[in-house]
Amino acid sequence: MTTLQSSSFLNSRNFVPSTSSCTRRRGLIRANIDIPRIKTSKISLPILQSVHEQEWISYSNIANNNLVEIQLSPATRRSHMANGPDPVVIEKLYAIKEAVADRVEMHRNIGEQRSQWNSMLLTSINGITLTAATMAGVAASSGAGGDSILGLKMSSTMMYLAATGMLAIMNQIQPSQLAEEQRNATRIFQDLHNQIETTLSIGHPSATDVKEAMDKVLALDKAYPLPLLGVMLEKFPSSVEPAVWWPQQRRRQTKRVGDNENNWNGWNGKQEEEMREIMGALGRKDQEEYIRLGGKALKLNKFLAMSGPLLTGLAAVGSALAGHSPHGSWAAMLGIVGGALASVVNTIEHGGQVGMVFEMYRSNAGFFQYMQESIESNLTETEMERRENGEVFEMKVALKLGRSLSDLRNLAAASLSKGEEIDEFASKLF
Repeated sequence: MTTLQSSSFLNSRNFVPSTSSCTRRRGLIRANIDIPRIKTSKISLPILQSVHEQEWISYSNIANNNLVEIQLSPATRRSHMANGPDPVVIEKLYAIKEAVADRVEMHRNIGEQRSQWNSMLLTSINGITLTAATMAGVAASSGAGGDSILGLKMSSTMMYLAATGMLAIMNQIQPSQLAEEQRNATRIFQDLHNQIETTLSIGHPSATDVKEAMDKVLALDKAYPLPLLGVMLEKFPSSVEPAVWWPQQRRRQTKRVGDNENNWNGWNGKQEEEMREIMGALGRKDQEEYIRLGGKALKLNKFLAMSGPLLTGLAAVGSALAGHSPHGSWAAMLGIVGGALASVVNTIEHGGQVGMVFEMYRSNAGFFQYMQESIESNLTETEMERRENGEVFEMKVALKLGRSLSDLRNLAAASLSKGEEIDEFASKLF
């Protein structure tokens, strides 16, 4: 057996010496070769001052499968992250996103609860009122007096008084309107949640994005409060004002899309004129129409809210005076007819959800005002790179108004060509 050793070649590479042997037996040659074992090397840069400031980066060496661990200093780490997003900003946006998701669930649950309030209170009050009217009728139709008739009259009067108090409270809080407020808040909070997700998906969020998201959350909390006592929105205002759930428009950060510096960020003179026409139509037609309809719904709701308790109160007086008094027949008629009319009024007001209709009109008017302010804030910005990209913004406006891009442009072009104000509603969605 012959043994060959090449120690000089192996020692230069930190290899373990290997042997090679050849054996000749019966015409066969066998060779045994020991594969060298590779040692793991570790490079350590002792420039870190504390364990909390250390960051380890592992690299895989494909050539020899060695694992090399390198410790980087804070300065080196910051240089690696200079072109990436700030992790603190991302963490803040995720915290706001979680809070917004919780708001969505809260408003959805409370909206369902208040919708059930409306149904249960409507059924209960109508049942009490009709029962009281029936008792008043039985007491009036009975010719004989006695304790039984007195009991019917007292029961009818007490039930009317209970219905009057319950109806006064129900008309004050307007459960159907409360439920509509929570539905609107759920939808807008969900939209804000989607916006934050989009910001995180696109990447490179900034502290300005965090500030804008916080402002929107606080503005929504103020516009659609959850508690009833103290901060509940006024249900019978003196005039109809559009709902406002967005913070004050501020100057935007740079939003240029693309690298071409001469593209005006997707804007041109014709597009600006078209957006001005759309903004004017939103104010003159859509918003004005919904404020007018909201005013009519408010007047009807006020009339019904006062009529219901008044009728049940009169019915209670009539039920108490029914009997052998000089005006017993008229009192009995008041007790019966007053209860029946009160049930009809209550059904129209809360069964028809007039308060919800008023809130819907008020919210839609607020939506059109929001669209106007969004268009105006872009048009008044003189630095094009701070505007939202013109093509993207035009598409958003078209989608929110329920129109295609060509339909939106034709609407504005018709007014520009005739030199007259647009006589058509800008929105096809509402």
